[in-house]
Amino acid sequence: MIENLFTHFPDAVAHQEAETFEALLTAPNIKIERIISTGQSTPPDTWYCQDECEWVIVLQGSAGLRFEQEAQTRILYPGDFVNIPAKCRHRVEWTDAKGPTIWLAVHYL
Repeated sequence: MIENLFTHFPDAVAHQEAETFEALLTAPNIKIERIISTGQSTPPDTWYCQDECEWVIVLQGSAGLRFEQEAQTRILYPGDFVNIPAKCRHRVEWTDAKGPTIWLAVHYL
């Protein structure tokens, strides 16, 4: 079966109601997911701090990603990727409000 990362968006995305997370592949010590953001950001004063590493690439749209130990927000455009080490506090400052931002995230140990 062939799937496409740029099609079959959930209804919540079409109405910009919520950010969506879809597991594409799950296996021991790895999970690959498609994340679709439509203007969402991490709530104020909130940081993600995960037990696993996360490699993420922006495929469409744009986003601002901030790490707690850095003063500047990293701006990501299509093709830009970053590896987030386990236990590294980070947050999404913004995602493109003009259209969907599609991320591909690989969570691994």
